[in-house]
Amino acid sequence: MNSKRPVTPYGWAIKQRLTEMQLDQRKFCELYGIPPYRLSNLIHGTRKAERYRRQISQLLDLPPS
Repeated sequence: MNSKRPVTPYGWAIKQRLTEMQLDQRKFCELYGIPPYRLSNLIHGTRKAERYRRQISQLLDLPPS
């Protein structure tokens, strides 16, 4: 699916936190009303998505780098 696009360091941080919280990406998006494609944009660095970046950083307790 998205295997062609590399995962950014911020994307790996998201994935790591979701793993620690025992949530998959789909469930996380459902819980917090985040469009799955926006989460994917942030993981792969394909769009800035600043609003969601701030929200996701807060929810996952990540620096908004």
